Amino acid sequence: MVFSAVSHHTDPGTPEFVSLALTLTFLAGVYQLAFGLARLGALVNFVSHTVVIGFTAGAAILIATSQLKHITGIFVPKGESFLHTWIDLYSRINDLNIYLVIIALVTLVTALLSKKYIPKAPNLLIGMIAGGVIAIYLKTFTTGITLVGEIPAHLPPLSMPDFSVSTIKSLASEAFAVALLGLIEAVSISRAVASKSGQRINSNQEFIGQGMSNIFGSFFSSYAGSGSFTRSGINYAAGAKTPLSAIFAAIALMGIVLLIAPLTAYLPIASMGGVILLVAYNLIDSRHIAQVLRFSKSESAILLTTFFATLFLELEFAIYLGVILSLVLFLAKTSTPAIPTLSLDTSPDGKSRKFININKKPLKQCPQLKIIRIDMSVYFGSISHIQKRIAKISDNERINHILIVGSGINFIDLAGAEGLVSENNRLKKLNGGLYFVGLKASVYEFAAKSCFIKQIGSDHFFDSKTAAIATIYRKLDRDICLTCNAQIFKEC
Repeated sequence: MVFSAVSHHTDPGTPEFVSLALTLTFLAGVYQLAFGLARLGALVNFVSHTVVIGFTAGAAILIATSQLKHITGIFVPKGESFLHTWIDLYSRINDLNIYLVIIALVTLVTALLSKKYIPKAPNLLIGMIAGGVIAIYLKTFTTGITLVGEIPAHLPPLSMPDFSVSTIKSLASEAFAVALLGLIEAVSISRAVASKSGQRINSNQEFIGQGMSNIFGSFFSSYAGSGSFTRSGINYAAGAKTPLSAIFAAIALMGIVLLIAPLTAYLPIASMGGVILLVAYNLIDSRHIAQVLRFSKSESAILLTTFFATLFLELEFAIYLGVILSLVLFLAKTSTPAIPTLSLDTSPDGKSRKFININKKPLKQCPQLKIIRIDMSVYFGSISHIQKRIAKISDNERINHILIVGSGINFIDLAGAEGLVSENNRLKKLNGGLYFVGLKASVYEFAAKSCFIKQIGSDHFFDSKTAAIATIYRKLDRDICLTCNAQIFKEC
């Protein structure tokens, strides 16, 4: 993304390109830090666990696929997509280097055995050492064993982003996209690891930390960074428990770069590929995938969509697609809240009475007063369903007095309030009305501020069910009451 964004403005490889990449990194960090300070970490809650599972599984296969060229020795052009990589591997199978496969397998098997029999030992490191030793032996049989090579023994130099107004203006929108992707990817990775480790994620802390990392990194020759599935997987597999592991890894890396960088010249890339294959396999949560596919069609759709989008589309688009699909299905579920009909039930000793869902127990109902409960929020997505339920009661059952028990309503937005006011006005013309009891304090406060109570009438809102029934009873048709056999209220 950094390459794509900056290459629109200047030629890759030029000093201007580097300067713009640093500026982009700085701006992305500013956005991320601002998100964290504004406490917007809750936004990542919209990334459902199913999206994370699908994205993680897809990313694991992408990681494994990216290593096959190093393990098999088959040439795959740089930047090839998932599908084209497999086409290249299949079409050039005759170029397979069996010695590289042996190195990767020795690394893989050694890491697995050491984890099983010496669980406290660094099994991945042991596996790479075994791969390096076998590579030294096999190099007499083939010239195709590629080594990592010697790392330059110096740290990155200091740098300075371009803070001109024109540069910042031209990169602002692209930096925002980079910032969002970085946050979503990092939180997706952290949640994937947290699902295995049982830890809790502080999203705001992650936003602030990543933002500061990119801001300061732009002055140390760094381009925009985020979490890494590979590094995080290796870190967790190695037994890391706290974020200090990353600090220790950074310090160790500085020591490696400055002191023992020449030793990496003996590490075969095929051995690293074998380790990464093991890490990729451990990233796939097969138990949860099977559970999702078995029990939920909607969650399965989210899982499979995210998984295949990760494989065949851009990585960031796969996350966005999964999140959007999750939101659409969530809105679809919340747009049809349960609205059960209630009636009064007397306890066996006759001392207490309470409202009971008539689907749970067949009870008599008042022919003039319908009592219902809304078990979800009243907002723009659900108000149409609620209006249809009220209209059905009025039109089909000829009941125009409707009492809504609001204990299950978490909030009412303006669209929802307007819809309820409209229904109340319609029922008023039929000598009825909407009445509310048991609204939560926060909902009642909003209703008062938005003039919802004023428009419907304060005499339509009650704190207790007893007061609500007593008030509404006085508005009922006495002629119908005289011939009624239900008589479920004390007033009857």
